[in-house]
Amino acid sequence: MTRPLTLAIALSLATFASTPVFAAGAASKAAAATPAPPSWVGKSNEYARILLDAQAPFAPEDMSFMGVPGYDTLVTDLKPAFAARFRADTTRARDALESRRASERDANVRQDLEIMIRAADEAVATSALNEQLTLPWRDAPQIVFNGVRTLLSDQTPPERRALALERLKNYVGQGKETTPLTELAKARYAERVEDRTLLRPTKLEVEQALENVDTYVAGIRDLFGKHHVPGADAALAAMETQLKDYGQWMRTTVLPQARTDTRLPPPLYANQLRQIGVDIDPQLLVRRAQVEFMETRAAMAQLAPLVAKAHGLEVADPHDYVAVVRALKQDAIANDQLVGRYRTVIDAIDPIIRRERIVDVPNRPMVMRLGSEAESAVVSAPHLLPAPLVGNTGQQGQFVLPVSLATAGGKALQYDDFNFDAARWTLSAHEGRPGHELQFTAMIERGVSLARTMFAFNSVNVEGWALYAEAEMVPYEPLDGQLIALQFRLMRAARAMLDPMINLGQIDREDAGRILREKVGLSEAMTKQELDRYTFNSPGQAGAYFYGYSRILELRMETELALGDKFDRLAFNNFLLDQGLLPPDLLAKAVREQFIPAMRKGVALSVK
Repeated sequence: MTRPLTLAIALSLATFASTPVFAAGAASKAAAATPAPPSWVGKSNEYARILLDAQAPFAPEDMSFMGVPGYDTLVTDLKPAFAARFRADTTRARDALESRRASERDANVRQDLEIMIRAADEAVATSALNEQLTLPWRDAPQIVFNGVRTLLSDQTPPERRALALERLKNYVGQGKETTPLTELAKARYAERVEDRTLLRPTKLEVEQALENVDTYVAGIRDLFGKHHVPGADAALAAMETQLKDYGQWMRTTVLPQARTDTRLPPPLYANQLRQIGVDIDPQLLVRRAQVEFMETRAAMAQLAPLVAKAHGLEVADPHDYVAVVRALKQDAIANDQLVGRYRTVIDAIDPIIRRERIVDVPNRPMVMRLGSEAESAVVSAPHLLPAPLVGNTGQQGQFVLPVSLATAGGKALQYDDFNFDAARWTLSAHEGRPGHELQFTAMIERGVSLARTMFAFNSVNVEGWALYAEAEMVPYEPLDGQLIALQFRLMRAARAMLDPMINLGQIDREDAGRILREKVGLSEAMTKQELDRYTFNSPGQAGAYFYGYSRILELRMETELALGDKFDRLAFNNFLLDQGLLPPDLLAKAVREQFIPAMRKGVALSVK
């Protein structure tokens, strides 16, 4: 099922004011070196506050995550008619933005207004569709853990960490909020449970949520203990009781009615694809991905013998790329050595990016760490935890690597997809630089508008850039790193064909899993993580990687043909970052109407 607000608020960050993104007087050298954003960004962000103020009270934890002041003690709104109230407030904000657009003369600001109006329309339509078709079930323990984790972080300023107890009290009904979040979640479910036409949550996701309850309880207690928050005993005790009671309620009330068919109804799946940024028919996406899968598989078969020979690998058939990948995995890195071994590659990447003039490198170093058990329960794949872009005083994005995956049966599956030397290159390029970390850090250092980050957010842009970044780095990597880069590209092609096929009823989970294990070479843990992604964690999102990558390649080829010898890779890649998180159609429009004419005239372009 789709999430209540939008995936954009959970994953993207944004600048918020006309002043520089970093707070005045920040000690960070990177902050001091950051120029003020262009003047039109300030005006755009003033307009953005209209929509932000309308939507933020419904998911205040996400505002805290982004660094927006004023929301650190507030909690998710699950009070009666929250969906209708969200739509009404968003519609009023949308109308206010529409009135501003009529008189706005600045082309950049006008485009931002159009982005926000479109985002508001999409949010209202998505909310209405979800209310019409789905039963409102929430993983309340995960909501509470995420809300606490945002404040009890090593990078969160002490004055904000001190507010974590007040937020916890509001979750458990001991603060300004007197009804626990778990009781509100139960009530919203009970209100509509008799309507048998509404789509139930899947059995798989409810079982996984049940398995994670104790993990989240322990994770919350660990965070309060680590950061020495005084006076939390009563709230923590209530939290544990309420979350475990909610788990029992899920077991006895939700699980018996959960559906075994994981497919989304066509209207919901089509809406998911639109929110993600996939603007073509899913059947066409499948066909394109199938071609990419076969071409990448052939490239791996050509490269595998060279890797086997270079590393002295004993495999029956050196052209069997899966066998070669599995042989590389045998030289595993122990968990306590992962960060150090990854750091050697991370430190090597920045000089390559600069030397080869791929893209401008941020002023701050990159952070990489292992995920905790509770964090891995929330996001079970390697990911970037971005730094706040509002009021940032030197906080940095973090490349987080999980080491195991909990299952509904209580058994932890171990990944072998990330803990060997050859995997370090492509994962660091994707999650770090020049991928996610560089893209989000560039928003801090370049001052991209709120409209072009949070409200323009789409996975096609974000994941497409990261996969494109991987490809930009491949020529400079060792042979084994190149093979694993191709393996991960093969996985992205598999995603783009299997996610739609599962949701359109063209393949079942078992057969999809067989392809991921036997044709891509993924571990059982990674295979489960992938299948859960396609079926309940984020249906439709998996196609964003391949589709976004292909759209950037199409746009780059078009630009190279248009400019000939005047094409400059560094300038092109920087221009893409300057545009924030625009969807493919608007990004292509900017390149055609701004970048290409400017490069023909020899004019230097920047976000200003």
